[in-house]
Amino acid sequence: MILPTLCQSCGIPLDTEQLKGTRTNGLKTDEYCKFCYDAGAFVEPHMTFNNMKETVETQMKKLQLSERLIQDAVNILPTLNRWKTI
Repeated sequence: MILPTLCQSCGIPLDTEQLKGTRTNGLKTDEYCKFCYDAGAFVEPHMTFNNMKETVETQMKKLQLSERLIQDAVNILPTLNRWKTI
Protein backbone atom coordinates (compact mmCIF):
# COMPACT_ATOMS: atom_id res chain seq x y z
CA MET A 1 0.00 0.00 0.00
CA ILE A 2 1.35 3.42 -0.98
CA LEU A 3 0.74 6.10 1.61
CA PRO A 4 -0.49 9.46 0.29
CA THR A 5 1.69 12.52 0.56
CA LEU A 6 0.70 14.71 3.51
CA CYS A 7 0.23 18.47 3.47
CA GLN A 8 3.41 19.84 5.03
CA SER A 9 1.39 22.35 7.04
CA CYS A 10 -1.70 20.55 8.41
CA GLY A 11 -1.04 16.89 7.63
CA ILE A 12 -4.14 16.24 5.51
CA PRO A 13 -3.54 13.46 2.97
CA LEU A 14 -3.09 14.88 -0.53
CA ASP A 15 -4.74 11.90 -2.19
CA THR A 16 -6.63 13.86 -4.86
CA GLU A 17 -5.62 16.70 -7.16
CA GLN A 18 -8.59 18.72 -5.85
CA LEU A 19 -7.02 18.87 -2.39
CA LYS A 20 -3.67 20.22 -3.56
CA GLY A 21 -2.78 23.89 -3.15
CA THR A 22 -1.50 26.02 -6.02
CA ARG A 23 1.75 27.77 -6.85
CA THR A 24 1.95 31.37 -8.12
CA ASN A 25 1.75 30.03 -11.69
CA GLY A 26 -1.50 28.19 -10.89
CA LEU A 27 0.03 24.71 -11.01
CA LYS A 28 -0.77 22.27 -8.22
CA THR A 29 1.79 21.65 -5.50
CA ASP A 30 2.47 18.26 -3.95
CA GLU A 31 3.61 19.92 -0.74
CA TYR A 32 0.54 21.74 0.63
CA CYS A 33 -3.25 21.44 0.55
CA LYS A 34 -5.65 24.08 -0.78
CA PHE A 35 -6.75 24.96 2.76
CA CYS A 36 -3.20 25.94 3.74
CA TYR A 37 -1.65 27.19 0.50
CA ASP A 38 -3.05 29.15 -2.45
CA ALA A 39 -1.40 31.06 -5.31
CA GLY A 40 2.08 30.44 -3.89
CA ALA A 41 1.43 31.64 -0.34
CA PHE A 42 0.06 30.36 2.94
CA VAL A 43 -3.64 31.15 3.35
CA GLU A 44 -2.93 32.10 6.98
CA PRO A 45 0.72 33.24 6.97
CA HIS A 46 0.74 34.23 10.65
CA MET A 47 -0.69 30.95 11.93
CA THR A 48 1.29 29.53 14.84
CA PHE A 49 2.00 25.89 15.53
CA ASN A 50 -0.48 25.97 18.44
CA ASN A 51 -3.15 27.52 16.20
CA MET A 52 -2.63 24.70 13.69
CA LYS A 53 -2.82 22.09 16.41
CA GLU A 54 -6.15 23.54 17.60
CA THR A 55 -7.46 23.74 14.03
CA VAL A 56 -6.59 20.11 13.29
CA GLU A 57 -8.19 18.95 16.53
CA THR A 58 -11.35 20.99 15.90
CA GLN A 59 -11.80 19.87 12.29
CA MET A 60 -11.24 16.22 13.14
CA LYS A 61 -13.72 16.39 16.02
CA LYS A 62 -16.30 17.86 13.62
CA LEU A 63 -15.78 14.75 11.48
CA GLN A 64 -16.38 12.65 14.62
CA LEU A 65 -13.04 10.89 14.30
CA SER A 66 -11.65 8.88 17.19
CA GLU A 67 -9.45 10.49 19.83
CA ARG A 68 -6.68 8.09 18.76
CA LEU A 69 -6.77 9.35 15.17
CA ILE A 70 -6.86 12.95 16.37
CA GLN A 71 -3.86 12.42 18.63
CA ASP A 72 -1.95 10.66 15.84
CA ALA A 73 -2.59 13.62 13.52
CA VAL A 74 -1.46 16.15 16.15
CA ASN A 75 1.68 14.09 16.82
CA ILE A 76 2.62 14.28 13.11
CA LEU A 77 2.49 18.10 13.01
CA PRO A 78 6.01 18.75 14.41
CA THR A 79 7.50 16.56 11.65
CA LEU A 80 5.96 18.61 8.82
CA ASN A 81 8.14 21.05 6.90
CA ARG A 82 6.22 24.17 7.97
CA TRP A 83 6.78 23.43 11.66
CA LYS A 84 10.16 21.64 11.75
CA THR A 85 12.09 24.83 12.60
CA ILE A 86 9.94 25.62 15.64
